[in-house]
Amino acid sequence: MSWLFGVNSGQNPQLPQSPFLPPPPPDGDDKGSGKGQGSKMDAYRFDSAALERAARAAKELESSKHAKDALELTKMQEQTAQMDRQKQIKELEAQMEQLKIEQAKVSQEERRKTLSEETKQHQQRAQYQDQLARKRYDDQLIQQARTNEENLRRQEESVQKQESMRRGTIEHEAELRHKNEMRRIEAEMSGKAKVDRENQDLIKEQIRLKAAENRQTVLESIKTAGSVLGTGFQAFINDWDKVSASAAGLTLVAIGVYAAKYGTGVAARYVESRLGKPSLVRDTSRLTVLEAIKHPIKTVKQLSTKPEDALQGIILKPQLEERLRDVAIATRHTRKNKGFYRNILMYGPPGTGKTMFAKSLARHSGMDYAIMTGGDVAPMGKEGVTAMHKVFDWAQTSRRGVLLFVDEADAFLRKRSTEVISEDMRATLNAFLYRTGEQSKKFMLVLASNQPEQFDWAINDRLDEMVEFDVPSLEERERMCRHYFHEYVLKPATEGTRRLKVEQFDYGVKCAEIAKKTSGLSGREIAKLGVAWQAKAYASEDGVLTQKMIDAIVADAVAQHTKKVNWQKEQELRNTGAPEYISVKDAASFSRHESPKTKS
Repeated sequence: MSWLFGVNSGQNPQLPQSPFLPPPPPDGDDKGSGKGQGSKMDAYRFDSAALERAARAAKELESSKHAKDALELTKMQEQTAQMDRQKQIKELEAQMEQLKIEQAKVSQEERRKTLSEETKQHQQRAQYQDQLARKRYDDQLIQQARTNEENLRRQEESVQKQESMRRGTIEHEAELRHKNEMRRIEAEMSGKAKVDRENQDLIKEQIRLKAAENRQTVLESIKTAGSVLGTGFQAFINDWDKVSASAAGLTLVAIGVYAAKYGTGVAARYVESRLGKPSLVRDTSRLTVLEAIKHPIKTVKQLSTKPEDALQGIILKPQLEERLRDVAIATRHTRKNKGFYRNILMYGPPGTGKTMFAKSLARHSGMDYAIMTGGDVAPMGKEGVTAMHKVFDWAQTSRRGVLLFVDEADAFLRKRSTEVISEDMRATLNAFLYRTGEQSKKFMLVLASNQPEQFDWAINDRLDEMVEFDVPSLEERERMCRHYFHEYVLKPATEGTRRLKVEQFDYGVKCAEIAKKTSGLSGREIAKLGVAWQAKAYASEDGVLTQKMIDAIVADAVAQHTKKVNWQKEQELRNTGAPEYISVKDAASFSRHESPKTKS
């Protein structure tokens, strides 16, 4: 309430001016009047007029009906001013605390930076010391290595010096020993020569006496031996019993020697023909005594095996399967009834199941099979005739009958009129024709060839039936894919003992897809696909066979088959004298049509 008494303290410039007081003079007036120094003193000077006005105002205020409200308003303004001052003080205190916190943070940050820098300095110092230690250690190692090398070199030099000294000593000793030995020998020889020269007459006399005594002894020995032998021979001749006994004994000795020599050969040939396997036979199911002793379990299993279906595991065209089944049934009944076997020719591309069916036919009919290759006959030369006779002699001794399967028969059964066949091969062919001239109850002849047109006409005359094996069609390829996929992949995967698993996919659809891609492949090539799938699964990290692996193997097999076909076509073109400018792609058309050069 300082304004009521005309006192202007200047501490609350925000308070409103009283309506009863005159407005203060403007600042510009004080500055302009040049009384700036006394303006501050004038503000606190006592003014009686103002006091009077205040008194009048107080009276008016007391008489006014708003006096109480004005007083309350003044109190509230004073409280508000005090609260504002306290708020400013709190804000200043908060600012001071914030400044203290900021200063603490700054000091902590500085301290952290100082510690970090000290840690970094310590690390650098430790690294530097470690590098120095490592360098000192490396220097020590190098110095130690140099010292060791120097010591080793000195030791080697010392050893070399000692060795050279020892060698020199040995050589010196050997030289001295040699000189002493030579001197001793020279002294002995000179002494002996001197004694011999002095005793020369005595030595000659001793030699003459010894020679005379030896001559006399030999003459007397000859005379004694002659008289004894003459007397004995004369006594032997005069006694005829001794002469006859001696002659009989010599005769018996000679007969025994020759009988043992030739009898052993005959017995050996008999045993070989009965028990041994001929050299031309590559594989046989016929048991020998030696094999029975080596493999008794296998022998028992083979003897106890019952006849099975001739086409079990063999997938062919339906018409061919029906025909081969008739052949198997006829062969089996022929063996039971001890009839004559029929000779069969199976021809077609390689890998179409000819050898497989021959083995199965032998097992189905209860016969023993023997497999020989035509390429083994040519290298035998003059021994081919004897080997061929041994094969048929061996087949004649079988009680069950032998199915003689000749693979690649065109290798030695060629036409005898051609110049390609040699005299030895011609003689072997004649022996074969001689042994197969009549039907046999002991063996059945099955020939297999890729080029049957090269057979000699006499061979064709001995064949009773010809069966053609062709590459499998789409249906047979799909059946083969299913069979070999089950045999080589699914069956091992379900056993649980092998490291083989199969990815989940439709196997039937995949086999049908593979069958479409493998057009032209033989049965053997499709069987190799199954083996390749199994090997690919074993080679993988987790042992799982995926569709991607299967497709990759099939694509590789098809590409390899295409290369083989192209090579065969190129060889056929070269053999037929086709022009070189014809490419491999035109080989098929060239084989069906004549070339322009041939026509001209």
